[in-house]
Amino acid sequence: MDTSESASQTPERPPAAIGYAGVLREVLPIALWREDADGCVVEWSLAAQDLLGYRPEDVIGRPAAPILVPEANQELADQLTLRVQAGETVVGTLPVRHRDGHEVTMEMWIVPEVDPQGRPGAMLIAVETSEVLRMRDSLAALQSLFTQSPIGLATLGTDLRFIRVNDALARMNGVSPAEHLGKRLTEVVPGVNAVALEATMRQVLDSGRAVVDVRRTGRTPADPEHDRTWSCSYAPLVDGSGRGLGLIASLIDITEGQRALVEAERANRRFALLAEAGKSIGTTLDLHQTAEEIVQLFVPQLADSADVQLLESVLEPDDVGASTQGLLRRLAATFPDPTAPTAVLVPGQTFQIPLGTPYEQVITDARPMNLYHSDLPALFPDPRTEPLRAYFEASIGCARIVPLVARGKVLGTVSVTRLSDREPFDEQDFVLIDELVARAALNIDNARMYTTQREAALTLQRSLTNSGLPKAEGLELTGRYLPASDHDVGGDWFDVIVLPEGRTGLVIGDVMGHGIHAAAVMGQLRTAVRTLARHGVPPAELLHSLDAVVADLGEDEMATCVYAVHDPATGSVVLARAGHPPPAVATADGAITFLEGPPGTPLGTGGQAFATEEVLLPPGSLLVLYTDGLIEARDRDLDEGMDRLADALVDLERPLSQVCQTILDQLLPCAPGDDVAVLLARTSLR
Repeated sequence: MDTSESASQTPERPPAAIGYAGVLREVLPIALWREDADGCVVEWSLAAQDLLGYRPEDVIGRPAAPILVPEANQELADQLTLRVQAGETVVGTLPVRHRDGHEVTMEMWIVPEVDPQGRPGAMLIAVETSEVLRMRDSLAALQSLFTQSPIGLATLGTDLRFIRVNDALARMNGVSPAEHLGKRLTEVVPGVNAVALEATMRQVLDSGRAVVDVRRTGRTPADPEHDRTWSCSYAPLVDGSGRGLGLIASLIDITEGQRALVEAERANRRFALLAEAGKSIGTTLDLHQTAEEIVQLFVPQLADSADVQLLESVLEPDDVGASTQGLLRRLAATFPDPTAPTAVLVPGQTFQIPLGTPYEQVITDARPMNLYHSDLPALFPDPRTEPLRAYFEASIGCARIVPLVARGKVLGTVSVTRLSDREPFDEQDFVLIDELVARAALNIDNARMYTTQREAALTLQRSLTNSGLPKAEGLELTGRYLPASDHDVGGDWFDVIVLPEGRTGLVIGDVMGHGIHAAAVMGQLRTAVRTLARHGVPPAELLHSLDAVVADLGEDEMATCVYAVHDPATGSVVLARAGHPPPAVATADGAITFLEGPPGTPLGTGGQAFATEEVLLPPGSLLVLYTDGLIEARDRDLDEGMDRLADALVDLERPLSQVCQTILDQLLPCAPGDDVAVLLARTSLR
């Protein structure tokens, strides 16, 4: 198709048609037409076509009044025409008939103008009243938004330079609105990471998509001494045709909200730390483990280092003297830099509390103390610790030393620090630290008391349990006592008593309970057994007397026991049981039996009769007495334990100590959960 054909197919605009008014028509469409002296339309704008529906060819050359003026306004229209032709400009709100018949209310300017023949005509300029009202309301809303909104608002051009800024944004930035205009953000407030924000704005311009709630933190001339935080949102600014004109920025100061959020998060972390303290401190009654748990709780969640120290006089109360007065022992410690001078501060060290130091003051006054920067070297007054003094002054920002106080007694101190590049402890941190140390102190004291009592019980147990068994006629003897791994020492014991006429008394027992009390009861029973046995009291009668002894000790006391008497002349053993597991007998031919005589009732329950059982022990036979801790465990019952004991009784010709160790290894592959006592007696082969 040639050019002429193409041109001929394109509708031509009527010569009297007037085009669009550029940018203005996008904002407020303006209809324009001209009439000659006869009232005929001689020019018609395309905007008039859009607003009233008539094409230029529909109206040009035709009288305007019959087409555009409603019948009710014809007389008024004639009057206005005369006034305009007389040289008067008329302004008013008039209805104009749309092509489809409905009326359009328009704001009109009717201006005198000479028609093409030189006669008095008119030019009519009209805009739709509803559009004028909409624009008025929009402008008023925009003006109110800019002038009254507490939100910072600005418009920026495509070059990211400020075009308009409201007072709220000017106050935020500490720069007047006039000083913003024509400048970029990097020029106005560079201290708010302006480069990154301009990159975000450029992204909005390029993509045409808004970005909401970009957080920025920094300082402006409005508040140069403090950081503030803003929520920034950017949206593209486009015209009616979608052409980008720039962007709109809105900013909200959220500093206080952020601070409240941070404080809420810190409060949650504090509550979580307190909850964790209840679960993670004092998981065992081991003193050193408890101190290590305290250190792990503080670092790194609350502090950069933690140091737990106890008074030597508290740790060794029985050795209080001039040598332990004023001594602190470090139980656990952790510091942030393993290569720093603090590497010399390791658990196990003891040091004399220097007079006049914070340590002395905290322990003496039983009150916490805070140290900062230049105060910190006072922790190490000894000139030989100069590297530590220099490190603390240069690298540590703050420290808090808190006394460990439990049951009204100062046990030691806990020291926590933060590095210089970290925010110092605040008042809420102090409260949390002190609360954690107070809880830790109680756990430390419980562990200390437990350790002291357990050591006392073990000492009593060892003093009451035979460290060396006597020589017995016709018997080879060995025995072992193992305290529980995760309980207090108990009341298990065994004893061998040399009796007249070559006889030997063998006894094993188990006092219910643990600790010093159980060990003390065991000591009383042991003494009673020895006394009764040496007076020749037979096994059943001896147990009856022991039952009365236990009953006299209190309603809650209870014990089990086996008492046996071996007579080498007859090769037999006569025994009686008081609720105790049955002894095992292994003969040289490999036969293994558990004695099935009357078991009796535990001592202290008021048993009226204890029966006697007599067993022949051929040469080379082994009598095994034991407490229930050997055969009973969480993963097996008594019957299974007895079967495993029978399986362990092999190679009985070996040294008796080896036989005993085999029994323990096979029945107790790990540390026992309860006290265990074992007594082995093997008859001679001749």
